[in-house]
Amino acid sequence: MKRWSVAAAGLLVAGLAVFGCSSMSSGGGGWETLIDGNKGLENFNPIGDANWRSEGGAIVADKGKGGNLVSKKSYKDFQIRAEFWADHTTNSGIYIRCTIPAKVSSASAYEVNIYDQRPEPAYGTGAIVDVAKVVPMPKAGGKWNTYEITARGPRMIIVLNGVQTVDVQDGKFPEGPIALQFGNGPKDAPGGVIKWRKVEIRSL
Repeated sequence: MKRWSVAAAGLLVAGLAVFGCSSMSSGGGGWETLIDGNKGLENFNPIGDANWRSEGGAIVADKGKGGNLVSKKSYKDFQIRAEFWADHTTNSGIYIRCTIPAKVSSASAYEVNIYDQRPEPAYGTGAIVDVAKVVPMPKAGGKWNTYEITARGPRMIIVLNGVQTVDVQDGKFPEGPIALQFGNGPKDAPGGVIKWRKVEIRSL
């Protein structure tokens, strides 16, 4: 009996190790990779005049009056994992459930913000614009960051760098593509650079 218990425990540990590795692997467990290093522009439609390009192991924009990369696929209930680098002046974010893909804005989608210098800081980095405030506002400028976004029905949970910033219920926008933003900086000055190193999504 003791010998069987030891063997069973060993199999359990091995099984957990395999499960842990597979659940974290890129593209596994139902995860769809939209951006991976320099690859991924083919998964989006560019809207606006931002100079999106592959550079230095990421998808990058740093010039233009503004624009978005809009996913070619639509999503309803999902999780997103994204790695991004933002300048201190960057105005960017991830729009989810875009109901008007040709004209993305916080009036027709949920804008999970990246904007350390937003004039109204309660809706800055870590917030959902006009839906869920974050006080105090965390800062993303000058470093690599991770966003984890979960949208299931009307509930949305936002986690920035391992810290939950939003847990809110709102049912205005039920489904649509996601979009990666490049926008103007404070007082309509040119926006700072935004780099997307990894973006993955899976349906729930």
